[in-house]
Amino acid sequence: MLLDHTAQIIADEGVSAVTMDRLAKEANISKGLIYNYFPKVTNILQELLTREYKHLRSLQFEAAESAKTIEQLVRRVTKVYISYINDRGLIIDRLAMEPSVANSGDPTEYSRSAAVRYIAEIFHKSFDIEMDIAEAVVDISYGLPAAAGQYLQKHDGVDAQTIEDITVQMLLGSLEGVKKNYDLSLRPLKK
Repeated sequence: MLLDHTAQIIADEGVSAVTMDRLAKEANISKGLIYNYFPKVTNILQELLTREYKHLRSLQFEAAESAKTIEQLVRRVTKVYISYINDRGLIIDRLAMEPSVANSGDPTEYSRSAAVRYIAEIFHKSFDIEMDIAEAVVDISYGLPAAAGQYLQKHDGVDAQTIEDITVQMLLGSLEGVKKNYDLSLRPLKK
């Protein structure tokens, strides 16, 4: 409940509007009760960011697990990310810009590095690409859905499906290009 109230305050007014007094008033509880769970406001903000990351990564993992083809994998993970950022991106952005909160990283079960490794293993097996190349491709590719999500946040009235389609095509095109170049020039020589 406290995290939900914190998220609403951040979405409406920003991180600086979150205080123990404000949370107690919004949640209709005593400030002392909040201190029993969170010694400082920073702890609440860190917990909220962790919750947001955990939920996003969990949704992405479920989307990836349900895919049967590379196109489905890319589309489903991209759709989840863009949808989540469209809905919760303002909160995540505001929390991530707060130095004391952002330094806590993504300490979730499905951290970015774990997600990158999971998808890279799929690319490694599916395309017969060395794991270090697959990890680089996936890690760099994570920037495209993030950019698409930010684009949607900044441009009201833009069709989310169109942005998703563009992003998926860019991701698939880059994968196709890396695979082709890998086969032609990046594959290690066997001597």
